[in-house]
Amino acid sequence: MHSKAFWHNLLSSSFVLALVGASSVTAEQFDPLHHSGPASPYFVATSCWYGCVVDQAAWLLQHGSRYPEPGSFTGWENLFAKIQYATYTARGTLSFIPFWTLPIDDEPHQPLFLSSTGAGEAFALGVKLRKRYGFTKGGENITVWTAGQQRVIDTATYFTRGYLSAGNYLTTPSLNRGTLIVLPDSTTNTTFADSLTPSSSCPAYGIFSGNGSSTSDSFRSTFRQGIADRLNQFLNGLVLDTMDIGVMQDLCGFGFEVSGDHRFCDVFTENEWLNYEYAHDLNYYYGSGPGNPLSATVGFPWLKAVADLLEVGPGNTVKNGTLVPPPLIMGFTHDNNVPPLISALGLWNSSQTSPLPITHRPPLSAREFRSSHLVSFLGNVAIERMSCVIGGPTSEQAMDQGVFHQANVLGGTVVGVNMTGTREEVFVRVLANEAVIPIPSCRSGPGSSCPLDEFVGYVNGERKDVAGGFVERCGLEGVVDPEVGDEVRFLTVEGDGEEMLVGLN
Repeated sequence: MHSKAFWHNLLSSSFVLALVGASSVTAEQFDPLHHSGPASPYFVATSCWYGCVVDQAAWLLQHGSRYPEPGSFTGWENLFAKIQYATYTARGTLSFIPFWTLPIDDEPHQPLFLSSTGAGEAFALGVKLRKRYGFTKGGENITVWTAGQQRVIDTATYFTRGYLSAGNYLTTPSLNRGTLIVLPDSTTNTTFADSLTPSSSCPAYGIFSGNGSSTSDSFRSTFRQGIADRLNQFLNGLVLDTMDIGVMQDLCGFGFEVSGDHRFCDVFTENEWLNYEYAHDLNYYYGSGPGNPLSATVGFPWLKAVADLLEVGPGNTVKNGTLVPPPLIMGFTHDNNVPPLISALGLWNSSQTSPLPITHRPPLSAREFRSSHLVSFLGNVAIERMSCVIGGPTSEQAMDQGVFHQANVLGGTVVGVNMTGTREEVFVRVLANEAVIPIPSCRSGPGSSCPLDEFVGYVNGERKDVAGGFVERCGLEGVVDPEVGDEVRFLTVEGDGEEMLVGLN
């Protein structure tokens, strides 16, 4: 028999999973902002189905929209100078460039840091996940984990404020508070696998990560000159080169998320945007994704830690653990640390049959790896644990036949449905930017989910074998003991990381 609370949750609209149909490039109006790779503002790449109650979830996500890095901003400044210091006539979609100004007005405090769009994205996601999962009652506290660079801490902070934004608890400091666990970041990372930026402490990973920029640059050389030749037809007295084209395409996503300026998005054709996106696909696929042979190695420790927690279920910790994490586990990091999780899971890896080609762009239908669906600002991979009733009533039966409610008893039963033989089972599903991504060898559950025991076996068997040991494969033997360097402990060990209270006033 299933508890009344379980049936109440299953039939309550705020808990039942119901996702809209998957989108395609040809089925809706083309939006360059959905094909701008890491410059894309956050968008949901949705999918499929009715059914189960999520009782535990773990999210790994990059920070929200930010201003450009200082090096990229120099490119913006060079383009602005070129446009303003020349005498020319601009026509067509370029007629705005004599009036275009840099979308940055406080250089010491903006480049590299979170933008207001990024803050809003993070706050909205906090609100959304509080409602989506229903894990946290009014007044309860939450802990989230973050890498240590300021834009990542700021993203985690705004997420937490959004998550805790219901009600007024200013006079009750013990209630409705968020705690950030801040972990060493990038160049300061000496914690090896026990980190949200493990790639930075894996020397062998760095040997291959440069393949991302070299392959993407090689592909860009096949299309940028053609774009420059086309656009120069609209200019008299000014000549754009391939470097200008790269900056202008970057300014579509960055300009929109910083200041709302969409004009550079309208300059390029759909085919030119798909080539721009594919160059980013190559960068992340070969730099930090499945095309880097150490990618699964640096992504596996977090996956293993999460699989262990999903196995014991919400409200529990692992053997010898000293910390019980919340049912919603949030880890904020950088873009290059998200693709390794896809590699560790064995997803989107076309390299098993035909690696992503460098000389041409295959059609979207012929490849799985899409940078815009993974490393957009606030891009994420989520792993959800779902409790499902097998053989129980459907939502259609509940609506058509009705639900009987007994006075003073929470919940109800679907009229005319024989519950004999129903059983409760637990499944796991993976999502990227909130779209369900089935595990090819484990998709027998509702909505192509994976039975929990099979998922745990998949992680501890096949995926562990592919990843190998972090210390050994990263070339760290003699530097750190594998018992220390191979594992993520911060999710289950108190005092691992620096605590920071998120103020709400």
